[in-house]
Amino acid sequence: MWWLTPSRSNLASNIPEIAIIGGGLAGCEAAWQIAQRGGRVTLHEMKPVRFSQAHESPQLAELVCSNSLRAADVSSAVGLLKEEMRCLGSLIMAAADQTQVPAGRALAVDRDLFARFITEKIQSHPDITVVREEITEIPQPGKWPVILASGPLTSSPLAASLAQLTGEEHLSFYDAIAPIVAVESLDLSIVYRASRYDDGPGDYLNCPLNRDEYAAFIEALRNADKVPLKEFEEQKYFEGCLPIEVMMERGENTLRFGPMKPVGLPDPRTGRDPYAVVQLRMEKKDGLFYNMVGFQTKLTYGAQQAVFRLIPGMAQAEFTRLGSIHRNTFVCGPKVLLPSLQVKSRPDLLLAGQLTGVEGYVESTAMGLLAGINAGRLANGQAPLELPANTALGALLGHLTRTDPKHFQPSNINFGLFPAWETKLPKKLRGQHRAQTALAALKQFCDAEKLEPA
Repeated sequence: MWWLTPSRSNLASNIPEIAIIGGGLAGCEAAWQIAQRGGRVTLHEMKPVRFSQAHESPQLAELVCSNSLRAADVSSAVGLLKEEMRCLGSLIMAAADQTQVPAGRALAVDRDLFARFITEKIQSHPDITVVREEITEIPQPGKWPVILASGPLTSSPLAASLAQLTGEEHLSFYDAIAPIVAVESLDLSIVYRASRYDDGPGDYLNCPLNRDEYAAFIEALRNADKVPLKEFEEQKYFEGCLPIEVMMERGENTLRFGPMKPVGLPDPRTGRDPYAVVQLRMEKKDGLFYNMVGFQTKLTYGAQQAVFRLIPGMAQAEFTRLGSIHRNTFVCGPKVLLPSLQVKSRPDLLLAGQLTGVEGYVESTAMGLLAGINAGRLANGQAPLELPANTALGALLGHLTRTDPKHFQPSNINFGLFPAWETKLPKKLRGQHRAQTALAALKQFCDAEKLEPA
């Protein structure tokens, strides 16, 4: 079968071979960086032997959301992070650029094509062996480094092994998935196409609500059945990805200032912005399915269908995927990690991905990229790298390793993680200046370290 381990008889035995646990975005990126820089990799992935609660495909680097890579503009923090990764030869960014779908100013991808691209690249690489098996405990120290990139849904035995090793109890927060709807089931006499503030047809479908419709929606959402947490689970959500019902509990108008913000989306029937709006984003290149933007939820399946069909234009909506909630696992980076992503108590072990305490696919991939580079360097007797603090990569590392542990929380990349400005700039110029400064600093660093793209 296609997931069987390939032969390695033609490979030199004296080349460092690094084990990576986890075939998600971070693990695949780490494997690519190592193999492209002259090392060998054994990548352990538990699918299809076992699937997590959120995954269903045997492909590597499986996404659960189409618009997983967020803003494309390099003057945004996440856009800058992506550009830095491109400069270092990121496999995941190459896959995203190859498989993107229209999404206005965001970088969205066709999830199936994206995973297929990465799987084929990884499995066909002569210096990468993919082993389909579940690893339930961290391997004992050996000759070469190990990278743990088991993701936010790390299995309980493996998470317990990590907690025992680090001396820290692993922490959890809960991340929710938004529903997907078939476009042919929408009422296109109500739903209109537009991107916020943009001229032209736009890349999003928009469902407008007037004041009464919004009030009815909020009332139904308030009274809807929700999936209860299990006895051992603690309600601890990431602020950047709150379930809509949790946002609603903070005030009736919270959604109107969040995912249902209507500003810049005038309804062509009236020429005015609606009272509230639900945006739908293309899920696949064929344009047949759309994702409900910002509608991550822990409502029961029955409640989701009843409540979301109250949205104008969605009365007959057919859902190809309903929302769900799952547990994410991470360590307290400032206590556990060195700036190289090595575990303080065991320097031959590096962490990558969301386990480190970053949030988001882009950030997780970035930590995989850095873990791969540093694992390869350690295996070759070189000192690991720590990127400049004024780059997006360096700013993320700073968050993970220099934040006060008492206040540490998972974070996306944002300009608040960067060093303070030496001189104050107008707001509209700050992002562009950050990007120019960061990319220049990264180039200078790479030139000094003779670090070429993978």
